Amino acid sequence: MEPLSKSKLYEVEKVNNFRELIERSAKLYPSKIAFTYKLHPKDTSYVTHTYKELKSDIEALGTSLLNLNLKGKRIAIIGPNRYEWCVSYLAVTTSGMIAVPLDKSLPNNEIEDSIVRSKVDAIIFDKKYLDFLTDLQSRNVSNLKLLICMDDIDKVVSISKLIQDGNKLLFNGNSSYANVELNNKEMSIMLFTSGTTSIAKIVMLSQYNICSNIYSTACIAKVTSKDTFLSFLPLHHTYECSTTFLYGLYAGITIAFCDGLRYIVQNLKEYKVTGFVCVPLVLETMYKKITKELEQKKLDKLFNVMSRFCNFLLKYKIDLRRVIFKPILNKLGGKLRIVIYGAAPMDKNTIQGLTNLGLNLLNGYGLTETSPILSAENDIYKKPGSVAFALPDVEIKIFNPDEHGVGEIIARGPNVMLGYYDNEEATKEVLVDGWFHTGDLGYYDDEGYLFITGRKKNVIVLKNGKNIYPEELEILISRLPFVSENMVYGKPTDDNDLIISAKIVYNPDYMKETYPNNTKEDYYNIIWNEIKEINKLMPAYKHIRNLIITDEPMIKTTTQKIKRNEEIKKILKEDTNK
Repeated sequence: MEPLSKSKLYEVEKVNNFRELIERSAKLYPSKIAFTYKLHPKDTSYVTHTYKELKSDIEALGTSLLNLNLKGKRIAIIGPNRYEWCVSYLAVTTSGMIAVPLDKSLPNNEIEDSIVRSKVDAIIFDKKYLDFLTDLQSRNVSNLKLLICMDDIDKVVSISKLIQDGNKLLFNGNSSYANVELNNKEMSIMLFTSGTTSIAKIVMLSQYNICSNIYSTACIAKVTSKDTFLSFLPLHHTYECSTTFLYGLYAGITIAFCDGLRYIVQNLKEYKVTGFVCVPLVLETMYKKITKELEQKKLDKLFNVMSRFCNFLLKYKIDLRRVIFKPILNKLGGKLRIVIYGAAPMDKNTIQGLTNLGLNLLNGYGLTETSPILSAENDIYKKPGSVAFALPDVEIKIFNPDEHGVGEIIARGPNVMLGYYDNEEATKEVLVDGWFHTGDLGYYDDEGYLFITGRKKNVIVLKNGKNIYPEELEILISRLPFVSENMVYGKPTDDNDLIISAKIVYNPDYMKETYPNNTKEDYYNIIWNEIKEINKLMPAYKHIRNLIITDEPMIKTTTQKIKRNEEIKKILKEDTNK
């Protein structure tokens, strides 16, 4: 393991479960605003809830749920990022029930499959699901007995009514919530991994799993009650749930709910956001807009010169970045200081460019099965492209490394899941002798920084035995200014080999503006010429020899990861139909 001085920067307090977390935050920050949001993007007024109000609502809702005889039951939660989602999650888990967060972007048939597979007894939902859930309940195909709506509607009981009822029960001396004894290390959350629900595994996490990760994250990144984080990744995913929502509450921050992806920049300004958790695609899109504007104003060369000047001064502990680049930072709200990103590789040029502005970028690596973070950069130790060091209390090893030191990343620690629900075989495959086998490949450099090379299952193995990591080529392609997203894959040939191929989604607005006299048919040659330049940087066996271009977005998960298998199936099907 790396030296403690690199993995643990701050002394922080441990919590063992969500009840301890909420009680601690309400005691430390009672009048601080915990959540702020608008009911509609065009509203000029804001709804706010303090930490004291949050604790009160959790206790009242928990009391009502217990009064409905739901103790020990499984409660699904589905809806957009909103206050009621967060109150529901914490009320369920602090009342001795099991939370089952569901992906709001799934079609109804897959939501139904999730409800059936996880054997939920009740569901807390956004009103848009009312008709679907009423129909599902009437068909008696699941355990679903109780519907609770996040909104006030006539047909079913609402959260606000349950909170009201809970407060009456508490006033009259009901102590059922206070009397619940939590087992920190038993299953408290059931999470579906990415993919269609028929093949998605259900990860079993305890509150101790997640709280250990909150502690470890607090040891490496300084987030305080002065911070306001924008929440826009889906809360059903453990990345946003653990890192923005739960870690945020632990730190006493204000969480602002985003009005939608197209409102991110507007929300950064109006909420005076200081940080957020995201995927690389968000930062790459943001940085491309910045560089494009600099080029249009012919300020790109000046920006590069001033960046070098600021980096020179940093050697002498003089930091003028936020002063010199204030006009650019103002376009991002002016207060943004920290961004935690992960879930996919990011181009080093983007990392360096945003760092040059004075932003504190922290790259993390983890999985749903690890609650979620395993390793991350911290406030002091960083290296572009790496995921730095294992978090405190976490161990990471490279299993069966090859001659280049690349092997499967395996880990152990208090954040590793209990196992996969109702799937002992899959659990035994990944949990071996106390070590979790991630399925990701990586290596340590000479300074002990961890680098991810890609998913084990994504590696393209050629007939001659050469291995190609598609993520390496994808990063190079993502640097091209017209690229919105891309995927590198192996296309099967008749002689049982693979051709290195790329599918590129281009930005149509950029292409029209940059090549006004060219047709869509011309775009192929323009893009192919750029791919040839990338090939020149690579050995021959890594050359991209087949290209597909489109302006149609690829199939992605809700955390914006491309669903490779589905995309490849789609490509091969289209090839067959030609």
